[in-house]
Amino acid sequence: MNAPFASNVPQPMRLAIVGFGAAAQAFVPAIQANPAFELAAIVESNPEVQLTAMTLGVPVFSQLYELKQVPHLVGVYIATPTPCHETQTIDSLRLGWHVLVEKPMASNAEEALRMVLASKQFGKSLTVGHSHSFDAPIQAMKQIIESGELGTVQMVNTWCYTDWVYRPRRAEEFDPALGGGATFRQGAHQIDILRALCGKQVDTVKAKVFNLDPQRQTMGAHAIYLDFANGPAATAIYNGYAGLSSMDWTRNVSEWGILQPPDFRTWHRRNTQPVTPAQELAAKQERAKSAIPNATPLQPHFGFTVVSCTLGDMQQTPEGLVLATAEGQREIRLSTAQSPRDLVLQELAQTWRGQGTAWHDGQWGYENLRICEAAIQSAKRGRECVLSD
Repeated sequence: MNAPFASNVPQPMRLAIVGFGAAAQAFVPAIQANPAFELAAIVESNPEVQLTAMTLGVPVFSQLYELKQVPHLVGVYIATPTPCHETQTIDSLRLGWHVLVEKPMASNAEEALRMVLASKQFGKSLTVGHSHSFDAPIQAMKQIIESGELGTVQMVNTWCYTDWVYRPRRAEEFDPALGGGATFRQGAHQIDILRALCGKQVDTVKAKVFNLDPQRQTMGAHAIYLDFANGPAATAIYNGYAGLSSMDWTRNVSEWGILQPPDFRTWHRRNTQPVTPAQELAAKQERAKSAIPNATPLQPHFGFTVVSCTLGDMQQTPEGLVLATAEGQREIRLSTAQSPRDLVLQELAQTWRGQGTAWHDGQWGYENLRICEAAIQSAKRGRECVLSD
């Protein structure tokens, strides 16, 4: 009699979600569809949000330490408010779990560095994401730059205009001391994109940040200039005060790849009526249920990004990229079969199985945060900041 067939397919890695807001809820379909992972549990302290989590049919806990009850847990995805990230990440690493943590990875670079050191101390991986350099168009741009098809990269400009300041928010999302404000929370995406395309090491940072509404005290806009060690220059422009939308420059395609002409956009403008913190939190929780779609027909756009190389330029289109050289323009269509979250899990699976080194590791996230801090310091001092090794 033949021996029973032994499958070589590895068992799914059991993953717990810590914090069940918009980012975490957006990850659930990707986790459920990926055979490399199994959603094992959710940690969420808010009773109302717990009810949403319970519909998924997995254990729901109130505290991180309760995950010790979950057998064969391999890793956790930490999507709680930023001030919680350091403690929860280090505790998880100490308990023997790999960690995926949302951006910004911490409230400041000092906390982020302690997280990186804990990852090394306990021998578990630390990955930072989702961030928009996971998006297929940014990854394709990176591959073209590395191939040398357009020569060497000279400059990259990424501009994003949104209603970020007026979307429903918790108070700490506005406080820079807690990792709040557009420069930390949205600039982290832009710095991530620019480093992916220009190079890892930034030499100098010059910036201005703007606080334009006394009723919503925060850094809601910035203009950042970066000089890279290998030669390129880059700008990151962000304005979250709900004037123009960068969708007007991306053929009406939204951050998540949805076609949104002006008359069909949910656009949060300055509110002249007083709103209580409880009302704002309730609105935020309601928005979390549908803020990030699972699948989209077009490519995601975090604003408008243009790359200039010695032999030509390239930019995103709704379907992929357009390259402009001396020979004319050429379009490259990219698949939408994988969402940005699918691409995060693809990298995560390789990292957690020890089959590769994560591009978006803790060190990468720490450097992104360090550059955001330097931009804020440059704005305060009125001069450029030099980043040492």
